[in-house]
Amino acid sequence: MANLDSKDIDAVCGLVDDLCGICWDDSKAYLIESRLEDLVKEQGCENYQDLVRKVRAELVPGLKEQVIDAVTTNETLWFRDSSPFEAMKNKLLPELIDNKAGSVFPRRLRIWSAACSTGQEVYSIAMTLAQTLPDYKDWDIQVLGTDISPAAVEHAREGVYDHLEIGRGMDQEHLQKHFVKQGDTWKVSDDLRSMCSFHQRNLHEQFTCIGPFDIIFCRNVAIYFGDQERISLFERLAEVLTADGWIIVGSSESLASMGERWHPEQHCRASCYHPNMAAKDFV
Repeated sequence: MANLDSKDIDAVCGLVDDLCGICWDDSKAYLIESRLEDLVKEQGCENYQDLVRKVRAELVPGLKEQVIDAVTTNETLWFRDSSPFEAMKNKLLPELIDNKAGSVFPRRLRIWSAACSTGQEVYSIAMTLAQTLPDYKDWDIQVLGTDISPAAVEHAREGVYDHLEIGRGMDQEHLQKHFVKQGDTWKVSDDLRSMCSFHQRNLHEQFTCIGPFDIIFCRNVAIYFGDQERISLFERLAEVLTADGWIIVGSSESLASMGERWHPEQHCRASCYHPNMAAKDFV
C-alpha cells in the first residue's frame, strides 16, 4: 500500500466530516493511519482514496459503520470527572423535583447522554439517580444513551464489562450493589438496566421523536466540531430540553461565546447551562 499523501488526507477528512461531523485536517495524518490502515488492507484497497470511494459508493455492506467505529473516540470511564454527578445529585435533581411538584408528572425524569460511548456515562447517571432517590423504582425514569458508533451502542446495550473496563473509575460500593459477576465480566443489574435505553444517533442530524429532557449530558464531543456545527448542536439540544432543564458540558468546555442565553453556572465545579430559563430572562 502506498504511503499516505495529501489526496488521501483530503479524501479521508472529507469523508469523516460527512459521516461524523468531526473536523480532521492534515495534522491528523497519524490518526488516519492508526485508525484506518487495517481497514484499507482488509478491503484490498490500493490507497485511502480507494477506501473512501468504496464507502461513498456503498459497495461493501457495513463498511461505512466500520469506518465510523474506527474514527470515533470511545474514551470513557465510570463517573468521569465526578463533578457533573455531584452537581446532578446536590443541585439539579433537587431543583427539578421541586419544580415538578404539583405538575401532571411529578415523578417523571428524562435524561439524555448525547455521546454515551460504551455506556459508562449512562449507567453512572442511573447509579446517581438510584443513590439520590431511594424509591427510584417507583419513579418513571428513562435515561437515553446515544452514540454515532454502532459498536459502542451495542456494547452499551449489552451492559457487560471486563475487568479492565470496570477498573476505570468504578468503586466497590457501586460495583457490589449494581453489577452481577459473570465469569471474568460484570453485568449491569436488571434494576439499573430497566432505566436505560440506547440508540445510534448522529448529533448533526435533527433530534426528531425524542425529548423533552430534564438534563442533557453533552460532554467532550462538540470540541471536535467546527464553530457553526457546535452552535447548531447546542441550539438543537435546547429545543429538546424542558423549560427548566439543564445541559452539562465538559469541564474544559464553555458556551459563553454563543450569547447571553449560554451563561455558564458552576455547580460542584461542573459547567451547567439553563438555556431555556435564560432565554426567558433575557427577553
